[in-house]
Amino acid sequence: MWFIFALMSAVFAALTSILAKVGIGGVNSTLATAIRTVVVVIMSWGMVFITNAQSGIGEISRKSWIFLIMSGLATGASWLCYYRALQIGDVSKVVPIDKLSIVITLLLAFVFLKEEFTAKSLIGCIFICIGSLVMVL
Repeated sequence: MWFIFALMSAVFAALTSILAKVGIGGVNSTLATAIRTVVVVIMSWGMVFITNAQSGIGEISRKSWIFLIMSGLATGASWLCYYRALQIGDVSKVVPIDKLSIVITLLLAFVFLKEEFTAKSLIGCIFICIGSLVMVL
């Protein structure tokens, strides 16, 4: 099931880039990011209430709150940078560079989460970097 959700995530991420590039024309990138964020907040809280998950708020640990807030700040920074890059660059160049986050994520997961980093992971990272470079040049 995780694979289906991951694949759906990729499809929606692709749509995000195309729809954002069209929608950002003539709009300040920071304002566009804020509008997108409001939509995401409404959608997310809607899903919380639809799935009746709101009762779990009181059970969230202090550590989880801290890391969820830091993750939110990282997401906000990412979105602000991404929208600015989309506004001034071509989607076909911005997206491959943005997807280098895969390589960075694998490295951070190895260092901080002690996840396995195999020869296969290394080869995949190298191919992602080469592929991104080829697509941007």
